[in-house]
Amino acid sequence: MIYAYNPEHVGDTLLVIAADFKGQPVTYERKYNITQIKNSDGTIVGWNFFQLSDILTLEETGQVYPTKEQIAILNQQLHLSGFEEELPLEEAPKFVVGYVKTCVPHPDSDHLSITETEVDNGEVLQIVCGAANIRQGLKVVVAKPGAMMPDGLLIWPGVLRGVESFGMICSAAELHVPNETGKKGILELPDTAVTGTPFIPGK
Repeated sequence: MIYAYNPEHVGDTLLVIAADFKGQPVTYERKYNITQIKNSDGTIVGWNFFQLSDILTLEETGQVYPTKEQIAILNQQLHLSGFEEELPLEEAPKFVVGYVKTCVPHPDSDHLSITETEVDNGEVLQIVCGAANIRQGLKVVVAKPGAMMPDGLLIWPGVLRGVESFGMICSAAELHVPNETGKKGILELPDTAVTGTPFIPGK
């Protein structure tokens, strides 16, 4: 679940992205200031909350993380508008320090690697990475599924040349942070970085 708010470019609207559209046709149902978006098989893939500032205030822009109290307000508005569904509380950070436990060449590519990357307290994600400097033992920044990159790219599980990938290992440029080492490829963090620690893009 991705919550995004960009009043300067989108208007006073909270975009809630529940699933990957995958280019499928979608249908819309609007009740008062809320629109529900479904794909062709009836799965809810998103919500739009218009005139958001009438019901709550968000200080941040881009990908935002509504608090428990704010989610309760949004769910109250859903019910008042006639929808039965509820939004979940997303507490886990989407950008975290990761540790590359294993890294092997992709069997069907001359530049991709398949990693097993720990992202928090034993949770390990298989992530396919194309950076030349990816290797076992690195501390890196991982954008987990459900992350929105600073440029607006949404991260979902995918398949790269037949291999499943659950997230993205990021470069400094992708994170909009200074590249102090000047190295190309993914951002290499110091060994002292703690696996699972949240990372804030652009900072």
